[in-house]
Amino acid sequence: MLIVENMLFGISIGLLILRLFFGLTVSAHGAQKLFGWFGGSGLDGFGKMMERLNVRPAWPFALLAGLGEFGGGLLVALGFLNPAGPLVIAGAMLVAILTVHVTKGFFNTNGGYEFPLLILGGALALSIMGPGAYSLDGVLRLSLPEPEAWIVFGLVSVGGAIAALASRRVGRRSRGVGRAQV
Repeated sequence: MLIVENMLFGISIGLLILRLFFGLTVSAHGAQKLFGWFGGSGLDGFGKMMERLNVRPAWPFALLAGLGEFGGGLLVALGFLNPAGPLVIAGAMLVAILTVHVTKGFFNTNGGYEFPLLILGGALALSIMGPGAYSLDGVLRLSLPEPEAWIVFGLVSVGGAIAALASRRVGRRSRGVGRAQV
């Protein structure tokens, strides 16, 4: 029994460390986008970048992406309302990969999708593994119904990603991009 207790203790401590580093890093990245903290451009600058990427309407999608990273990261760090935080982060990373990074190849040295893919994979793993005993969910004995919560938050995240990506096509069409000019 002692071996099992030691394993559970190790898993719980490992998840706590992972959640704190992962969640606070993603949250800080979102804070750059939302508030301009840590040298970020803030919501106005991020909104302009979304506009350049043809995401329409740019400002609401910029707000949602920033909130997804900032709020999702905090939820992960706190281990609260799992799997909401990790799945929201995964949706934001999917959009980042497909709008910004995929054309630059795999490796981060060229701005590729290596790092956001790592975040997406980590978020999915945390969404399945759960936050562990040393979390707000663990302390409050809070457990969202599974697999229903995972399915709902997964669909919301994928739906948001699809909406952001589809808006790029609409944005290009409305500006005449891709249409034959007479």
